[in-house]
Amino acid sequence: MEKKRIILEGNLPSVMNPPKGCPFHTRCPRKIGRICETETPPFADAGGGHVIFCHIPLEELRKVEPVIVQTDKTDQPAAE
Repeated sequence: MEKKRIILEGNLPSVMNPPKGCPFHTRCPRKIGRICETETPPFADAGGGHVIFCHIPLEELRKVEPVIVQTDKTDQPAAE
């Protein structure tokens, strides 16, 4: 499994006073506009036991390069 390092910019939201809309919008690199700041994102079942809350449709998110890539064990060199 390979992981891509992502450094998020922006301010961490307050736990005591969370922002309106999506709680991640202050740091989201894919924020799509005012809707993220004002409306709670809808629930989406991404399959495989994964769920997300995002204003971006799953079809669009699936086109984005993944952060974690599962590598096929047959591609890895054998341990000696």
